[in-house]
Amino acid sequence: MKKICLCGGGHSHLFVLRELAQLQRKDLDVTLVTPSRHQIYSGMVPGWMAGYYSIDQCRIDLEPLAKAAGVHLKTSRLQRLDANARTCVLDSGEVLSWDILSLDTGSQTRPGGLDRLGAAFLPVKPLEQFQTQWLQVLAEAATMPGYRLLVAGGGAAGVEIALAASNIFRKNGLDGTVSLASRPESLMAGHAPSVRDRVANALAECDVPVIPFRIEVDEEGRLSAGGKPVDAMKIIGATGAMAPEYLQTSGLTLDEDGFVLVNDAQQSVSHPDVFAAGDVAGSLNINVERSGVHAVRAGPVLAANIAARIDGQALQPYRARKSSLYLLATGDGRAIMSWGPFSATGRWVWKWKDHIDRGFIKRFFRIDA
Repeated sequence: MKKICLCGGGHSHLFVLRELAQLQRKDLDVTLVTPSRHQIYSGMVPGWMAGYYSIDQCRIDLEPLAKAAGVHLKTSRLQRLDANARTCVLDSGEVLSWDILSLDTGSQTRPGGLDRLGAAFLPVKPLEQFQTQWLQVLAEAATMPGYRLLVAGGGAAGVEIALAASNIFRKNGLDGTVSLASRPESLMAGHAPSVRDRVANALAECDVPVIPFRIEVDEEGRLSAGGKPVDAMKIIGATGAMAPEYLQTSGLTLDEDGFVLVNDAQQSVSHPDVFAAGDVAGSLNINVERSGVHAVRAGPVLAANIAARIDGQALQPYRARKSSLYLLATGDGRAIMSWGPFSATGRWVWKWKDHIDRGFIKRFFRIDA
């Protein structure tokens, strides 16, 4: 019996579960470790915030998928990893040994000093925590006239969250404002100028002012931007990804940002029986943005390569596309398309995004789908 440990219930591991369900091998002892039995699909979170989905419509129940694949599900969090000893220590204290390990635990929000704010700081990740605390933000805004919400970070996540928040404030009749803090060069960096223009227009239409500076927090917890005070009751951090702490003492070779350094086959460059995909991985040869888009596309390759490694067969490379399709929800029944140099805005883009997102959830509603 070979022991396979899947740490994290991320997008890529969904494909591994499906592969294992199809193989139905009796010579494998597979364990999935994840903090929650539900995986929230990140692409639908802004739509949920804006009131277009219930939480159940944008999450996947991992328990029946694990059962169909013959996988033991442990709802726990990976605390420590020793790649040389081939062991994982869970926050429950349990120690798991493995022959092959796959990491899809995602990343943490890089706080950038915002964690000095204590309870006023709401990081986007982990999503389970964000989902719970966002409901608390809405409850607070409903009872506090003049509620001021600030979103820090001008990437796709920050933009979508700011637009969703502004629209649900308006839809619910809340007396509150939403602003977005992003340096001009960071607002949708890496996307075409036409996309950046469309995003700027969408923010203006939703009355979301952009603070063109990085948010600073002094030791006493006071906010400022560009040397001027900033007043906010809650700050949502969409300030980029930070590697999980457990990697620092794992023994794995990491990239310059602390993520697992992998080759084209999603395989650790230092430990061939360790794989990593999604936000937790840093590629040796491919420079891609950390997003669910690439985690989903890498999933089938990860699944095939774990199966190949079990049997000592050759691995296949993951080839990232030169241009990825991004569909950004604007929170008002429209969306913005970004694909290389091309862009578009409209309700038809939202319908397209909605169809893709619902299709992804449906795909894993049953493991044999």
